[in-house]
Amino acid sequence: MSCSELLAGLEREALGGEMHALIRELYPLCRSITGNGVRETLRRLRDHIPLEVEEVPSGTEVYDWRVPQEWNIRDAWVKNGTGERVIDFRESNLHVVSYSVPIRRKMSLAELRGNLHTLPEHPDRIPYRTSYYSESWGFCLAHSKLEQLAEGEYEVCIDSTLEDGHLTYGECLLRGATRDEVLVSCHVCHPSLCNDNLSGISVAVFLAKLLSSLSLRNSYRFLFLPATIGSITWLKRNEELVTRIRHGLVLTCVGDAGAITYKKSRVGWALVDRAFVHVLARSGRPHEIREFTPFGYDERQYCSPGFDLPVGCMMRTPFEEFPEYHSSADNPDFVRPASLVDSLATCLEVFEILERNRVCRNLKPRCEPRLGKRGLYDSLGGDRVRDRQLALLWVLNQSDGRHDLLEIAHRSGLGFPAIVDAADALLATDLLAEEGWP
Repeated sequence: MSCSELLAGLEREALGGEMHALIRELYPLCRSITGNGVRETLRRLRDHIPLEVEEVPSGTEVYDWRVPQEWNIRDAWVKNGTGERVIDFRESNLHVVSYSVPIRRKMSLAELRGNLHTLPEHPDRIPYRTSYYSESWGFCLAHSKLEQLAEGEYEVCIDSTLEDGHLTYGECLLRGATRDEVLVSCHVCHPSLCNDNLSGISVAVFLAKLLSSLSLRNSYRFLFLPATIGSITWLKRNEELVTRIRHGLVLTCVGDAGAITYKKSRVGWALVDRAFVHVLARSGRPHEIREFTPFGYDERQYCSPGFDLPVGCMMRTPFEEFPEYHSSADNPDFVRPASLVDSLATCLEVFEILERNRVCRNLKPRCEPRLGKRGLYDSLGGDRVRDRQLALLWVLNQSDGRHDLLEIAHRSGLGFPAIVDAADALLATDLLAEEGWP
């Protein structure tokens, strides 16, 4: 079975429900760039896919960075003078600035305000804030709640630890017939945020589950990492593997109702870039193709000039461009099962190209060969027959050892499935031979 056949057989509504259920399951966990929340997330992913979990000690040098101390939190609150929790970590893990150092003291509201973060433009939402690389503390709350706080003394408690430990990440390798690898990467460091974090995790998990049932040419390596420091750490520890990575994709913000946005790799016209351009153009749906910028998610690490890997980034509405971004509004209701399945299906269409694209050579290049005597010409009319014949002629004409099948599909306007089917038919005759894989 191929990716296209798998795609055709998907029960999309049921699959969307399963993908959304995984997001709801993981939503309450308090994740950060290190700590037990990441470990528990990866433990639950192991129920779905074979996942190797790696632990890297704090202080490990990874290029210009060091693996930070591990952060864990048990509880946190701000109590008013009557002992009421007016800010409560148990109600939402977004209430605490990630990586806040432990604190237990009393202070006035005026003093406390300097450590409170809100979104005045969205007064009923809790923002998401971090302090990964500077020792500080803080709380996040709805601006409407802040305005209700009365003057007086408050008890502040953040029951956290920041100490030597480990950075944790997960890796799932599906071995194909070759050592050529497709890298699929997503970040696991955000707490209760669904589109920016959990949607990428869900799509990656279900891609791995589905691909594991296929006979694959490429090997597929799925990485579940804390953003930035995770990919930097993985690259440092796996320099010998990166030469195997022929194609790559970062998944993030793939569950909202927006159209798909694809950000190209630094290479700009790598096969994965061309495949996304082709698939999205042929889809007939709204979409956007963006050029590479050294800002965003972990594609900027994989595409750093010392590696220059062909890794793009697939999103729906890009980060910072939807008002729910990094706030409590990015909840399970914001993510749509149909969008999750559409994102997964788009990846499968791209992977079909990565699996079946190749360079061929016409073995009888002088003039057009007779297709009829090889059973490749249908005398009956009709658009489908004509398109098949056109596909055969395009493959023969362009297969000079320089153009791959995706280039032929793009130039002919017939679409990759028609061109690859024509190539397969011609390869079964004396007219065409494979020359290699781009």
